[in-house]
Amino acid sequence: MKTTSYNPSPLEIDFANSLVILQKEIQKHLQNNEIVNIEPNLTRDNPMVKFNLVDKDGDPHEIVVRIVQIPDKF
Repeated sequence: MKTTSYNPSPLEIDFANSLVILQKEIQKHLQNNEIVNIEPNLTRDNPMVKFNLVDKDGDPHEIVVRIVQIPDKF
């Protein structure tokens, strides 16, 4: 399937949504940190998902994942 729109592309949006859906699975792999909130922003040119975490000492942390699809090379 050729991508006709990249701002954002349907694949980028689906990928960002999958990170939100897989929150519990991701949580299993974060040693000494708990995901307390997820903020997806799917309308940006490059969708992003921000994870708010708290470590075992109660300190807050943020991880931002930005999704960028490279243009198709057909």
